[in-house]
Amino acid sequence: MLSAAFVQLFNMPTVSFHMGAESCTIDLETSGLSSAQAERAERLSNEIVLEDRPVVIRFVPLEEARQLGLRKLPPKQTGDLRLIDITDFDLTACGGTHVRSTGQVGAILLRKIEKVKQGVRVEFVCGLRAVAAARKDYTTLAEAAAIYSTHIDDLPQQARKLLDETKVAGKAQHKLLEELAELYAERLLAQTSGSPRLIVHAFPERDAVFIKLLAQKLTAGKPDVIALLAAGAGQPTLVFAQSPGQKHNMGQLLKDAMAQLNGRGGGSADMAQGGLPGGAADLAQIEKMLRDMAARF
Repeated sequence: MLSAAFVQLFNMPTVSFHMGAESCTIDLETSGLSSAQAERAERLSNEIVLEDRPVVIRFVPLEEARQLGLRKLPPKQTGDLRLIDITDFDLTACGGTHVRSTGQVGAILLRKIEKVKQGVRVEFVCGLRAVAAARKDYTTLAEAAAIYSTHIDDLPQQARKLLDETKVAGKAQHKLLEELAELYAERLLAQTSGSPRLIVHAFPERDAVFIKLLAQKLTAGKPDVIALLAAGAGQPTLVFAQSPGQKHNMGQLLKDAMAQLNGRGGGSADMAQGGLPGGAADLAQIEKMLRDMAARF
């Protein structure tokens, strides 16, 4: 019924189908399928179900079948064809098990639309599986609506609002983190002398985002800075950076460090970053390794 509905409404033939324990799918020969089109095909199919039209099975010779206007004629066929005739709606050849009338199918519910190599795949359920799926969806939506103290119809609006607020908060947090990194950079540079100015520091409560920002603040616009930094929050992380144009290679230096610590990472000559597996080494050991590396400069 769905295949016939897509053909009648939008001239989208079915090129393959799959019947599974949880759901079924049909693959349509089309470059795209909108939600509105899917809903129209679903509605038409359900109308045919509600009308409880007879489903008649008959056998006819191949030559006769060619004259009957089948929706799809099998490419390789000899002898008689088994035809499934949904009264005044669809006529196609099929050798599978079929209901006696369309009402036995029960409700048809389209679940998902996705692009596939040969067109568009439509996932659907029917009968009691459709009822179970709808009940599960409603329960999930009702629980989510309760969390937001809203009606389920307003959930998309609430989700978009929360997402917008999260983006705004994220930008504000990043700006504050940049300002903090700037202050840290100024303080560390003020405490460092010599040429190049070597800054080696481990931050137990900071993450990779912060030490990368700090490395950028330390080296941007400065002619002779080398920063070897580590973060302990989340996945232990190393960031090596130098002022642009210096002769050293931070990418290679990081590879040497990762080899010692069983980590992975990479980068350019001026900045490199790597992560360490949890428990590979504590931050004190990492900081000692960084100071040993600093002795190369």
